[in-house]
Amino acid sequence: MAGNTNQQQNSSDKLDRRRFIGSTAAATALMFIKPELVRGTDANSAVRVGLLGCGGRGTVDATNLVDTGGARVVALADMFQDQLDTARANFDKLQQAKGFAAIDSSQLFVGPNAFHEIAASREVDAIVVATPPYFHPQHLEAVVAAGKHVYLEKPVAVDVPGAKRVIEIGQRAEGRLSLDVGFQIRDCPPFVEMVRRIHAGAVGKIACGEAYYLTGYIDRPAWPTASPAERRLRNWIYDRALSGDIIVEQNIHVIDICNWVLQAHPLRASATGSRLGRPANDGDCYGNYNAVFHYPDGVDVTFSSTQFAKGWWDVSERFFGTQGTSLSPYRGPLGIWGDEPWQWEASAAKDATNQGFSVTGKFTSNLELADPEKKKAFVSSITTGHFHNQAAKGAESALSCMMARSAAYTGREVSWEELLKSKEVLDPKLDLNRLT
Repeated sequence: MAGNTNQQQNSSDKLDRRRFIGSTAAATALMFIKPELVRGTDANSAVRVGLLGCGGRGTVDATNLVDTGGARVVALADMFQDQLDTARANFDKLQQAKGFAAIDSSQLFVGPNAFHEIAASREVDAIVVATPPYFHPQHLEAVVAAGKHVYLEKPVAVDVPGAKRVIEIGQRAEGRLSLDVGFQIRDCPPFVEMVRRIHAGAVGKIACGEAYYLTGYIDRPAWPTASPAERRLRNWIYDRALSGDIIVEQNIHVIDICNWVLQAHPLRASATGSRLGRPANDGDCYGNYNAVFHYPDGVDVTFSSTQFAKGWWDVSERFFGTQGTSLSPYRGPLGIWGDEPWQWEASAAKDATNQGFSVTGKFTSNLELADPEKKKAFVSSITTGHFHNQAAKGAESALSCMMARSAAYTGREVSWEELLKSKEVLDPKLDLNRLT
């Protein structure tokens, strides 16, 4: 009888994983269950992921989660059927090779209400939000309200009210859900080690810095049969209201690294920018920015970006301190030079070929481990109950970029305090129901 009792107890302890990380009520009640009790077959123990936004970056994010070995994609949602179909074929092929079942047709959601439907799915534990940035606050709110963990692509918002909304949503998720933001470089080993050394004093007192994000033009299909509204939505990367402009949507990675290194956000920014270099008919985003960010303690960081460069790309940050200089490019030698020299060993060896820039974030060289490590950390935060909440940091970096964007648009210096008072909402004025 004692053996049967123990067997029953063990069976009771091995609670179904879905009750652990599934519905809101169960997740709240059982968040601190020991991870060793959440086991079964590989398929049953994997975190069930839904992908909201089936474009290039979202597909890479979800693929990385599968490749960690700790997640599987079970649901897809997108505004457009063709993107949904492409993603379904991709993940069915990927996951069947790993012994997972094909995505069930009931877990495919399309159209303007797809974000609500995937958030409400009982088959999903966590959702990757990779929709156009304008929709991020709305989609994040729906996912968190449904009690799902969330991996939110950057930027968290395109305007100040949106960023503040994300901070509020993050506060609601605190302690009960993981809410990660797509700054994968903060988990990338060479960058992590470099920043650790900087914070330990390897370059001394930082006096100034420079950062740049110089890339080529992002080609998108012409969509000749699409309506103007549909074309805007499909090519949202060209649209200021949908993307936040290049400094908020793309350049944000290097500004986030600057905030990370300096352990602060800029206090003021002055900037210029224009559409020079871009085609005349590709929307209203700028093609270049030049800015100066004024950080605490008198540290100024110069910044420049392009999104039209021919035959060239380079992304990096450099900080000058009283004892040394740090350099952290996407490719090429990464490290610290000075009194306490250190270089990431693999950076030079892996940069033997001049590889093209990746819009979707798939890199070799210094960023090769960025996505895998970020996704491992996200899955681990869910399965262990040690939840992440990166909403505030994600908003801080977005606001830093918005400050420079505002300075460039207005032609004058903008302070952090002034920025936070902004009530301007970027509105694409799109009726999604008319696109279906």
